[in-house]
Amino acid sequence: MPSSDSPLEQCVVKMAIEGWRLSRNFARVLSLLDAGESARYANQIRFHQKSVEESLQSAGMSIFNVEGYAFEPGIAATALNLDEFCATDPLVVDQMMEPIIMGVEGVVHEGTIMLRRAPR
Repeated sequence: MPSSDSPLEQCVVKMAIEGWRLSRNFARVLSLLDAGESARYANQIRFHQKSVEESLQSAGMSIFNVEGYAFEPGIAATALNLDEFCATDPLVVDQMMEPIIMGVEGVVHEGTIMLRRAPR
């Protein structure tokens, strides 16, 4: 994982990752609520996500989500289940476990992903 330049940048990255995780978990909980009740909370999570993204942007960084993208060697993420597939299998990023954070000069934080076979 590329190291951040400063302790402040490291803190911003850590807070962004934790905010991203909180949003993902909160969205899962929302899916368990009835539609009327979940709408109010969905707005709150969207506001939270927007706030995290704006804070990262002001620090010259952004979250990059690769879910649904074809997996390619060299992607800025560690695939936890790569050993479950053959080298010739076409793969897709099924789930982001931890986001990729990009800065002006490239990757600030490598993500963690889970893969699945691409439909043929």
